[in-house]
Amino acid sequence: MPDQHTLEETERATSDRVGHLALNYPAAHALSSLYRAANAARAHLTRTALRPHDLTWTGFLVLWLLWIWDRMETRRVAESVGISKATLTGVTSTLVRRGLVERLPSLQDRRLVELTLTPAGRELMVVLYPQFNGAEAQLVAAVPGEALATMTTSLRQIVTTAEALED
Repeated sequence: MPDQHTLEETERATSDRVGHLALNYPAAHALSSLYRAANAARAHLTRTALRPHDLTWTGFLVLWLLWIWDRMETRRVAESVGISKATLTGVTSTLVRRGLVERLPSLQDRRLVELTLTPAGRELMVVLYPQFNGAEAQLVAAVPGEALATMTTSLRQIVTTAEALED
């Protein structure tokens, strides 16, 4: 069952529970808001843009990566989407059955498998991506332009910092 508490209620309950601990509350509130925003955005985009095309979030991410990069080795697709290779196998099988993705031997190592979009997959993305972007625009419509630019810069910095901490 999804969390039915507002962001304000959650922050207040969190403060009541951990207020006595020496914590960085601005960091906790920022990341809690980020998690909730990401989940809300994903649910909205899935419901409004992907479900009408019978796509899951993960299926869409695979299609998007292949649309942008043309051809990718399965291990790289799984890493980029943030899923296991086993999960990717199931997602890919569905996309192959639907005629959207094709499995090909790797150009560098024929023991490996690469994925690419079929012409039908490319056609779907040309139709789907503007719809997806329209739903994205709905989500940020109430954020003033300067605030949106600042938010984008800040989120990119979080990604850059997380990537640097992985090195």
